[in-house]
Amino acid sequence: MDTTIENANDLGVLLLVSSSGGHLAQLLALRPWYERWGRCWVTFDTPEAVSLLAGEEMVRAHHPTTRNVPNLLRNTILAWRVLRSRRVAAVVTTGAGVAVPFVLLARLLRVPTVYIEVYDRIDTATLTARLCRPFLSAMLVQWDEQRRQYPEATVVGTLL
Repeated sequence: MDTTIENANDLGVLLLVSSSGGHLAQLLALRPWYERWGRCWVTFDTPEAVSLLAGEEMVRAHHPTTRNVPNLLRNTILAWRVLRSRRVAAVVTTGAGVAVPFVLLARLLRVPTVYIEVYDRIDTATLTARLCRPFLSAMLVQWDEQRRQYPEATVVGTLL
């Protein structure tokens, strides 16, 4: 996306989706890129996330997500509501499980989807990336070595 556009907010908001902790930290490292855009964050309601996103619009996702089908269903309903209630320019995510319903539904709604593989998974693909991959507009990785798992990916360098 071109952040040189004068009225970036006219194009809609960036929906930045991640679990809390390291996934959120990696998205926060993109601040110089996204700061001119309107944005909405989707993450877990943890003290750390609430503190880091003070002053930002934040939608609280349901957790835990690992092997938790009820929360997958809750987050799917949440994704539908969020994507239908906002003009979303793109969904950008670093994972983990909370990203899956947002990426799938965004793709169905023809909203561009961008996945950034986390920096600490160099030799194997994450489950979330494998699930989201068929529905992505762009796959980004932080290390050249990660292209063994994702040959179509663009290397953007480390975020942290």
